[in-house]
Amino acid sequence: MTPAFLDKIVPREQAAARVAALPQPVVFTNGVFDVLHRGHVLYLGRARELGASLVVALNTDASARRLGKGPDRPLNNEQDRAVLMAALEPVSLVTWFEEDTPLQLIGELRPAVLVKGGDYDMSRLPEAALVESWGGQALAIPFVDGYSTTALVAKIRG
Repeated sequence: MTPAFLDKIVPREQAAARVAALPQPVVFTNGVFDVLHRGHVLYLGRARELGASLVVALNTDASARRLGKGPDRPLNNEQDRAVLMAALEPVSLVTWFEEDTPLQLIGELRPAVLVKGGDYDMSRLPEAALVESWGGQALAIPFVDGYSTTALVAKIRG
């Protein structure tokens, strides 16, 4: 018997229909979420508090490699990252995007709220402008100091 939370993982082609059926308002966030840590979980919990549902779009492995975090990243493949993300209570749905940014996916899903980490200038993000164009909100949530996948990977290698 497979765990029920695996039903939260959907291919991109099915994401819009599944998002439309979620309790509203829908909050959207995205990222690699390679090595899950406390900072990620607190961030996702805060994001979920901004709406009735939380959709997490993961960079595919190819998209993540283009971010320049290192030739061997992500350490966890996209399927494994999706399973870990889906197992988290605040997360309502998990899907992927292949592009460098989730702009097209956001246009397909039309969330009410876009959330990014505190290191983003929301006024400069095309994704924020898109969500705001249909009356949605674009918000930055401060990072939890001391938590970084890149730093964690360096520590493990050291």
